[in-house]
Amino acid sequence: MIDKQWASAAEAVADIPDGASLAVGGFGLSGNPSALIEALLAQGTSGLSVVSNNCGVDDWGLGLLLGAHRIRKMTSSYVGENKEFERQFLSGELELELTPQGTLAEKLRAGGSGIAAFFTQTGVGTQVAEGGLPRRYAADGSVEVASPAKDVRTFEMHGQPREFVLEEAITTDYALVHAALGDRHGNLIFNKAARNFNPLAAMAGRVCIAQVERLVEPGELDPDRVHLPGVFVHRVVEVGSDIEKRIERRTVRPSTGAGTGSDSGNREA
Repeated sequence: MIDKQWASAAEAVADIPDGASLAVGGFGLSGNPSALIEALLAQGTSGLSVVSNNCGVDDWGLGLLLGAHRIRKMTSSYVGENKEFERQFLSGELELELTPQGTLAEKLRAGGSGIAAFFTQTGVGTQVAEGGLPRRYAADGSVEVASPAKDVRTFEMHGQPREFVLEEAITTDYALVHAALGDRHGNLIFNKAARNFNPLAAMAGRVCIAQVERLVEPGELDPDRVHLPGVFVHRVVEVGSDIEKRIERRTVRPSTGAGTGSDSGNREA
């Protein structure tokens, strides 16, 4: 049996070279492999092409690599919470392949499943299919690189002809993911919202590196609870349950006392 445990995050990412492609788990700041990202930042790896739902925030998650100018290209579905991301993209320092969120998830899953491409209705009739989405701006603000047009075909579905756009799968050199629980064979269990892009990113990476809050012995995990089997995972690092976790935008219900009326709106705290 294969023991996939590594002693530290630094050792686990040490062979990731400049110019590597990475699939990185997380949704907002939920499920970010922060220890692995920080280790990659510390070792100085640059020129990275990263596939992830978003790019963290200015001082957390992938935002740390972005702020240090270590990322060359992002393939993402949501980029709205990072001012430095906006600055780098609009100034021509960063390439962006903006992808519909469900399509991004399926592209990662397909890559991990050995499926080269698939047809989807998402994006038909838009620049996603027709091309022309800015991917990189020039210094003068003009579009230097635009997305190409994609193959669109008609298939019959529910008894009616419908158009579908061809989307190619995503595979990467490495994957970085975060799980609540894992064993030394690489079987992983994710906690609630962290089970978003983490399993899909793990599947897409040729080498998957997982940070886990708690590492147990093989056989201790209930097979029925395992979200990702160890066949997709190559390295496991235990980071502890007290690892810092950020909340991207805290929203709470205002307290209501006697005579305060029926205000039930949410507010940021």
